[in-house]
Amino acid sequence: MSVRTETFQGAAADWDRFVESMPCAAGYYNHVWRDILERSFGHETHFLAARTNGTISGVLPLVHMRGVFGNFLVSLPFVTYGGLLCRDQASSQALLEAAGELRSRLKARHVELRHTQTVNPDLPARRHKVAMVLALAESEEAMWTGFNTKVRNQIRKAQKAGLETVWGEAELLDDFYTVFVRNMRDLGTPVYARSFFANILAGLPGVTRIVLIRRQGEPIAAGLLYWHGETLEIPWASSIRDYNSLCPNNLMYWEAIRHGLRLGLRRFDLGRSSLCSGTFKFKEQWGARPEILQWHYLLSSGAKLPNLSNSNPRFSLAISLWRRLPLSMTRTLGPLIVRDIP
Repeated sequence: MSVRTETFQGAAADWDRFVESMPCAAGYYNHVWRDILERSFGHETHFLAARTNGTISGVLPLVHMRGVFGNFLVSLPFVTYGGLLCRDQASSQALLEAAGELRSRLKARHVELRHTQTVNPDLPARRHKVAMVLALAESEEAMWTGFNTKVRNQIRKAQKAGLETVWGEAELLDDFYTVFVRNMRDLGTPVYARSFFANILAGLPGVTRIVLIRRQGEPIAAGLLYWHGETLEIPWASSIRDYNSLCPNNLMYWEAIRHGLRLGLRRFDLGRSSLCSGTFKFKEQWGARPEILQWHYLLSSGAKLPNLSNSNPRFSLAISLWRRLPLSMTRTLGPLIVRDIP
C-alpha cells in the first residue's frame, strides 16, 4: 500500500466526494469552507490530502494564522470541528507528518487539530471544552414532553410575552448582526465581521438559516443554523441580556429544535462550552449531553500548549475594558482583532 500526501489543488467535487463518504465528517470539512475562510479573514489555507494508490484516503484542512497572537496553523479556526479525517492509520500518520513539515517550513509555533476523539495518544492535547449535543426525538410532542417543567415554562413565558419568531436567510442578516454585536460586546469578546456570516449564507444555501426573535418588531435574540448529515448546529447564537426575563433564548432554541425535527435530523449540537459554565448549564437543562473535545497539537521544540481562550487570566483586563466600549467602536475594531484569534 503506497500513501503519499499533497497540497490539494484538484476539483472541489473530488474533495467533497471523499468527505461525503465519511459518516463521521462534520460539515466544516466541505471544500466551500476554504473559500469562506479565505474571503472572510484573508488567511492562507493549506488543504492537505493523502492518497492511497492514487485515491484520496484522508484529508486535513489547515488555516495559517499570523498576527498579534502568533504564527500557527489550525484545523479549523472559528468553528468547533476539524483535524484529521482519514480512512486508515497510515493516511493519518502521513498527514500528521506532512502537517509537521508544513509547520517547520512556515516557522509556525504549533499546529492545532480540533478532534472529537484521540487520533494519536502521543500527541499533547487540551480537553478544556465539550460539545453539548441533544438527541432529537421522533416527534415534536415527544420532544416537548421530554423537557423538564422549568424549560417548558420558560418557552411558554416567551410565547405569552408576544415574542415573534421569524425565519429567513440573508434578508435577516442585519438584524442577526445587530444582536450579535451587542452580545459579543457585553461578553467582552471581539466580534466577527458581518461579511463572515454573509459569506456563510452565500456559500451554503439550503443548509443555513437565520432564526430571529423579535419583540414589537425589535430583534432581541438571533441564531445562525447550519446542518449536515444528521446533525443540526447553532454555532452562532446571541440574545440581548436586557430581555432575559422574557426568555427569548429559550424560545429561539425551541424553534431551532422544531426546525431540526421538520428536517428529520437526529442530533442538535448546541455548540461548545466549558464544563459547569453558565452556557453549559443552559444547554444541559434541555437534556443535552457533553461530548469531550480533544484539541491535539504539533508543537515546535520547547513550546507549551497554547491558550488563547477568554478563560486565560492574561486577557481578563482586556475583556473588562472591551465591555465598556461603545458598540460602534467594537463593530469597527472587533473584526481586526478576532481574525487572529482561532
